[in-house]
Amino acid sequence: MQSRLRGYCVPLLLAVICSPYSWALAQGNSVAPAQAVAPSIAAIPALTLGDALRLALAHNTELASARLEVQAMEAAEIQAGARPNPELGVLVEDTRSATRTTTVQWTQPIELGGKRSARLTAAARAREQALVALQAKQAGLQATVTSAFFELLGAQEQVVLMQASLGLAHNASTIASKRLQAGKVPPLELAKAQVAEAGVRAELIQSQSELQLARQRLSAFWGQTAPNFERAEGNADALPAIPSDREVGERMAQAAVLRVAQLDVARRQALTGIEQAKRIPNPTVTLGAKRAAELGRTQLVVGISVPLPILDSNQGNLLEALRREDQARETVTTVRLQLQTEVSAALEKLRLTRQQVQLLRGEVLTTAQAAYDAAVKGYALGKFAFLDVLDAQRTLFQLRQQVLRSTADAYRAAADIDRLLGQGTGGVDPLQE
Repeated sequence: MQSRLRGYCVPLLLAVICSPYSWALAQGNSVAPAQAVAPSIAAIPALTLGDALRLALAHNTELASARLEVQAMEAAEIQAGARPNPELGVLVEDTRSATRTTTVQWTQPIELGGKRSARLTAAARAREQALVALQAKQAGLQATVTSAFFELLGAQEQVVLMQASLGLAHNASTIASKRLQAGKVPPLELAKAQVAEAGVRAELIQSQSELQLARQRLSAFWGQTAPNFERAEGNADALPAIPSDREVGERMAQAAVLRVAQLDVARRQALTGIEQAKRIPNPTVTLGAKRAAELGRTQLVVGISVPLPILDSNQGNLLEALRREDQARETVTTVRLQLQTEVSAALEKLRLTRQQVQLLRGEVLTTAQAAYDAAVKGYALGKFAFLDVLDAQRTLFQLRQQVLRSTADAYRAAADIDRLLGQGTGGVDPLQE
């Protein structure tokens, strides 16, 4: 009996081994998990904005996670196209050899109603959504790095400004000391000048500390705990341009955050299609061989079974999918309104800060510098009190710092616009490591 059982079991087993399902299983077992290798980053004497963007796009951990999400969605799309596995079964009736009946059967479910195509569509939409989310994260990273880079330039300029301010304060102290030695002023004025110089020196120390923190914040975008560059190189006086209304409209229509919401609607529609397809039952076809000891021969076994959707017609899952689809459409409207509001606010802030910087760099700073020079010269000649020098010096310092702050605010506003509307990849493939 065992030899006869092997006689019709072996062909079925060979069919299983040679089937594409077994080949796919063998291929799947050979897939190894991806392992990230931390790259080494060479030191850079002078870091440009292009260098910072390239380093961040290549080594940022959040961007690497988004790339892996895209790869995971690609794998899910492959799995969505898989067909149901067949089943091989052996059934033995009765334990007595004289009356034993042995059946070997091959069972194959057959999907109907477009279930596989619906799964593929939903997986494709999810992959597209992950890819657009990656592009959105990349645009956000570029905008944030750009903002941090110009904040670093501003911090460098702040140190230079405070060094120059310290030189001015020291010059005022020197003049006060000479006038005291000449007996033209009381010792109190020299004390005031020295206190003002000490205050500027303290601000210089603080600005140097802020510069170091700005260097660390920028280098953290590419995973460096210690800055791998000596200084940032760029034009700190340049102001970001204001995009035109036409450019804003075109970029807003293609904004990544809006496209993600729109793709979510398409994905929800595909999921609704899956639930609709599930309402159509899948038949199961059975093919096998039955060996009856009493008859002494092998019989062909052919069968088909179909589930009857009487108690469960998948109505609840279908209704849930439809409501999720409606919810996704409402989200698109919400995202569009929020995007328009935030872009308008960022544009207004960019216009305001540009006007402030242009105004301060024009007549205001020139007038403040002239007033300070006149006050110092007049004090040296005994025409002005030292309080006038301190007031002119304080006004000049504050205006210079306001220019730096407004310039940084302008770049932050421009970075917000790029983050919301997206920006070009600069020739860099978003999936390239």
